Amino acid sequence: MKIATWNVNSLKARLPRVEAWIGEHQPDVLVMQETKLADSAFPTSVFADLGYASTHHGNGRWNGVAILSKVGLEDARGGFSGEDSASVEECRIVQAICAGVKVMSVYVPNGRTVDSEFFEQKLAWLGQLRRELDLTCQPGDEVVILGDFNVAPEDRDVWDITQFVGMTHVTPEERAALANVEDWGLSDAMRVTNPDEIGPFTWWDYRAGAFHKGWGMRIDLALVSQPVLARLTAAYRDREARKGPQPSDHAPVVIELKERD
Repeated sequence: MKIATWNVNSLKARLPRVEAWIGEHQPDVLVMQETKLADSAFPTSVFADLGYASTHHGNGRWNGVAILSKVGLEDARGGFSGEDSASVEECRIVQAICAGVKVMSVYVPNGRTVDSEFFEQKLAWLGQLRRELDLTCQPGDEVVILGDFNVAPEDRDVWDITQFVGMTHVTPEERAALANVEDWGLSDAMRVTNPDEIGPFTWWDYRAGAFHKGWGMRIDLALVSQPVLARLTAAYRDREARKGPQPSDHAPVVIELKERD
């Protein structure tokens, strides 16, 4: 089973690239962030023609999250438990059951600056994500949370930590909030399979030739519960998807799972 995550940074602008990537890589499940579409504008029929059921949570503003699956899509829901998905202003989480695995697509707030209310909202949102796990899952369940976490878990997950002094994405507070989510019973799939690697980076700024200079960050993650970890055979980033005309500033991250025993 192949599950992938990709912050597409506008699905309207990137749809041909997403279709091509799906055709080449054939994921069983693809989750996306920053679709920047309203639910009514989501190209459901395009993905259906490719063999995927889909669910989308977006209102046409800056966020928007989605799950595509060709192995089943059950109990789909946007927002956190207890929220009316139609009234959520920031559409940042959608979840569904795909082939018995609870899959969550998340787009964690950026935080902007450490002295802003947006930073506090980011920490609170990560706290909500931990509560969602506590309320709706058990550590013995098969759970995968994928997406743009806007947190680099370690110093080696940015190209030069000295360039991030006083900035978001690398603060102890953000890393502690992410660790609190993982402490529920999740492991960082990329770090498990690539324990000694720097990065691999998943985001590069469009400016200053950052991609070609290697000035990146690893902020797109796949967090897996222990039952999923037991099935994990690979985790990798597709750097090639960041190349070419009109790319997203993020690269896809893919995990592969063996069949259940």
